Amino acid sequence: MKIVLAKSGFILAAVFILTEAPAFALKPCEELKAEIAAKLDAKGVTNYQLAIVAAADVKEDSVVGSCEGGTKKITYTKGSKPDAA
Repeated sequence: MKIVLAKSGFILAAVFILTEAPAFALKPCEELKAEIAAKLDAKGVTNYQLAIVAAADVKEDSVVGSCEGGTKKITYTKGSKPDAA
């Protein structure tokens, strides 16, 4: 019985991921970036930068979102942008 329940749970999770994950990845980047910023602000996070970059250009920054079909990523960096000289 436990095996049947475990398999059912796995199948439900897989269906959710397969049906919902692409919807998040296809979201426009600016919209997703604004949603992520709102969540960070609501948690009291300050002094950070979110950037939209091509998936191939992601370096050491933390990826916090994927958009436009996975071709772009939203990265998080702690600290503010350096002032332009």
